[in-house]
Amino acid sequence: MLVQRRPEADPKFLVGRGKLDEILLRAMQLGAEVVIFDPDLSPGQARAISEATELKVLDRTMLILDIFAQHATSRDGKLQVELAQLRYALPRLIEKNTMMSRLTGGIGGRGPGETKLEINRRRARDRINLLEKRLADLADDRRLRRKQRERRDLPIIAICGYTNAGKSTLLNAITSGSDTGGDALAGKSGARPTRSAAVRGAKVEDKLFATLDPISRRLRFPHEREVIITDTVGFIRDLPKELIAAFRATLEEMEDADLLVHVVDASDPDREQEIRAVEGILADLGLGEKPRILVWNKADQVPVADADDLARHGGFVVSALDRATLGPLLLGIERALWEHGKEAFVARTAHA
Repeated sequence: MLVQRRPEADPKFLVGRGKLDEILLRAMQLGAEVVIFDPDLSPGQARAISEATELKVLDRTMLILDIFAQHATSRDGKLQVELAQLRYALPRLIEKNTMMSRLTGGIGGRGPGETKLEINRRRARDRINLLEKRLADLADDRRLRRKQRERRDLPIIAICGYTNAGKSTLLNAITSGSDTGGDALAGKSGARPTRSAAVRGAKVEDKLFATLDPISRRLRFPHEREVIITDTVGFIRDLPKELIAAFRATLEEMEDADLLVHVVDASDPDREQEIRAVEGILADLGLGEKPRILVWNKADQVPVADADDLARHGGFVVSALDRATLGPLLLGIERALWEHGKEAFVARTAHA
């Protein structure tokens, strides 16, 4: 990795011609095939750097889109990723064999959104218009499903947080009732997964954005009260505007939620920065005032003293791998929905 500090970015090459030559020389020495820039490249910078090398050139947004392309599984998710790719690629398309002409369609040749290598602007715009129409239809379907869900008067919980914080693992732990841990959970909180909750667990991988498509499960609390709990895509700092569309399904779930469960990787040394990033994104999306609970996950990976200190600062300290730690969290969710948030919830369901 090479780092450069300068007062302002070079308008043509981002890093300056001399530093670019140093980067390309180092890449040749290492036998690298791809050069990745953390800042996003302008169309002009992307064009100039691509003309200076035959290596694949990616910036931060393109890399994230590539990861999205690999993980999108639903029809909605694939269309969202393809649309985000095309919107980002459109101003970077030129006639010669430049960065985007080599990378268009799955960024690096993978995933949804694959089209002809030498796509032109007119075909890209036509495809964008078609994708927007298809996604509008899918959005209508989602709205219908949400209305049906609201008519059942079920509170909605959305699990949010920085990418790779353990959100999917937590969802699986809370809604899985097939092992002996289910009895331990029920004994402390009274919460039990419904029969449908354990049909298929959320995908869990130690990767960024392993979850792209929201996954919902039901959880039953005492007094025959049920909730819908949804796993959402992880956030990341400086979320590029081109990716907002790819988050649409997740954002809709969060907007409709009665409670957000903000999951933080307690073992990550940058956890405070990640908390600020998530809170900033929520504020930008108009969700800053949404009721939420803070969860310090991966407590099994931090010293006991650190875990105790986190608990004193507020929130629930858990390990999604140890279901015995989840009882207090479920009690906290129950209180937030049916005690502190009772009036707000009743008002919402009264107008459903």
